[in-house]
Amino acid sequence: MHFGIVGLGRMGGNMARRLARKGLRIAVQNRSHDVSTALAAETGHLACASLADLVAALDAPRIVWLMLPAGEATQAALDALTPLLAPGDLVVDGANGHYKDDAPRAAALAARGIDFADAGVSGGVWGLENGYCIMFGGSEAAAARLKPWMEALAPTPTTGWLHTGPVGSGHFVKMVHNGIEYGMMQAFAEGFALMKHKPGFGLDLAAIAELWRHGSVVRSWLLDLSADFLAHDQTLDAIQPFVADSGEGRWTALEAVEQGIPAPVMSLALMMRFASQGRGDFGAKMLAKMRQGFGGHAVKEGGA
Repeated sequence: MHFGIVGLGRMGGNMARRLARKGLRIAVQNRSHDVSTALAAETGHLACASLADLVAALDAPRIVWLMLPAGEATQAALDALTPLLAPGDLVVDGANGHYKDDAPRAAALAARGIDFADAGVSGGVWGLENGYCIMFGGSEAAAARLKPWMEALAPTPTTGWLHTGPVGSGHFVKMVHNGIEYGMMQAFAEGFALMKHKPGFGLDLAAIAELWRHGSVVRSWLLDLSADFLAHDQTLDAIQPFVADSGEGRWTALEAVEQGIPAPVMSLALMMRFASQGRGDFGAKMLAKMRQGFGGHAVKEGGA
């Protein structure tokens, strides 16, 4: 056994399950050991109580795939894991990490003879059934070692995975992927909002979403998902208009600024997420007061 996954949340756990379905047995470790043991009972994988146990359970040369939240959690795991590993081992960071963090991490591991790869993973909760889209950066040697695992995790052995280039390129491509995702989601949201509020037509949003799924140039997985939930609820009255933003949406917008590349759709989609979180409320109040000041227009009282 040469492969282990650390972090068994929605993505990491289902990746482990998909590998089990492909007949591959691995070691798994999670902060809550109960999660590891439950997954092991389900899949036949080996549950490890600690990083040290996971490293000891794997035959060298090892591959340890981290599926942890980006940032402090991933760095803490790397700090704890690195002294336990041996030259020839390979660490894969599968978090939605910032690509600028990858080169320093790779250099620190390389000083110990340990290889590093950064993997952007897309597929969400559907990856277990449909396979994951994986874009990863690293050396050619790392790519060769990861090939059989990519073939098992991806939708097919030949599609849905790509060695994108050197260290950092996988997370960079995934960052741009998520920026595009922001823009696509915002466009669908705006379009359906226009149709919902159009008086006089009585538009059936569920029927329109289903219509567009077949032959339309805007057909996509996001549209499939929209058609599914609109078929059950077209008002969404029980849903708060709050949309979280991931670090990758921000990084994509900042990257556009750094490169001087115009990316207005992705940047404005990020701004709309900020607005949904109430971060535009004070600015809107300022607008209302300025309009009152120069034109005597009424303002609505009672705001928080």
